[in-house]
Amino acid sequence: MNAGARLAIYGLGVVVAFGAAFGLAGVVVPESVVSDWTKGAEMNGHEGGHASSEAEASVVADDLKGLSLGINGYMLAQVDGPAGVGEPGALTFQIQDAVGTPVTEYTTAHDKDLHLIVARSDGSQFRHVHPVLDASTGTWSVPWEWAAAGTYRVFADFTPAGDDAPGLTLTHTLQVAGEFAPVAPQPTRVAEVDGFTVTLDGDLATGSASELTLSVERDGTPVTTLEPYLGAFGHLVALREGDLAYLHVHAEGEEPKAGEMSGPDIGFAAQAPTAGRYLLYLDFQVDGQVHTAEFVVDAGHGAPAADADDESHEDGH
Repeated sequence: MNAGARLAIYGLGVVVAFGAAFGLAGVVVPESVVSDWTKGAEMNGHEGGHASSEAEASVVADDLKGLSLGINGYMLAQVDGPAGVGEPGALTFQIQDAVGTPVTEYTTAHDKDLHLIVARSDGSQFRHVHPVLDASTGTWSVPWEWAAAGTYRVFADFTPAGDDAPGLTLTHTLQVAGEFAPVAPQPTRVAEVDGFTVTLDGDLATGSASELTLSVERDGTPVTTLEPYLGAFGHLVALREGDLAYLHVHAEGEEPKAGEMSGPDIGFAAQAPTAGRYLLYLDFQVDGQVHTAEFVVDAGHGAPAADADDESHEDGH
């Protein structure tokens, strides 16, 4: 493994919004790294592989995040934006507590107090931005203009202030007027963006984690000048086709030092909660500019995860 790959893969961590069932309990990496992750990660008792497929699906459905307006006493509210395509304006919203008071204090995660993800229902028109908070009103805002009509999902990914506060992902749907031409995502492992070619290697499967490696080239030459962006060398968001259940994956561990670079490989480990099609979006930075490469992969039914304490499950039954 080259030096760039080692830098990119160190201390891989996961900020989970698919829910605890798609959490760190399902990621297979060195034990020392897992130990660091679990200090601040949400976990649950669903180990996978021992329940029937119907019961497993029920657990996943109950635990999924990124699909609700509110959770744990917090609500994504007052969401507003331009009504139609090409209308300049702002996308605004509040995070409110259980009694409807706007929240103004947050815990910084990956250099920001809140990450905003927006995507159309077909997975196109993806954007990852960072709005500004007006502390006097508790309203977040970012300049906004829609490029295409359709139904959009807005995801607010944040951690409230307070000791041991969990990371949350709330979502809201917005309708944008205009003629809607849906896109049918087709599997693709090579993305061309802004003169870069990004290739995805590895497979998603249920039941066990797998490594995904994304390699960045420009004009046929491996890029070894990947810069830290939000405290990491790469950020990967995955949306499950159909309901847009959401997962935010980061290269974590020790933050890159100022001036440190990496590449061409960025590695992630992830496990699909269910079989199906997933839409992947990689943010990476070169020469101070952030680029987003998009992929579509199908996750199949993998072997059930073995229980180290119960050898009777070694054959997957």
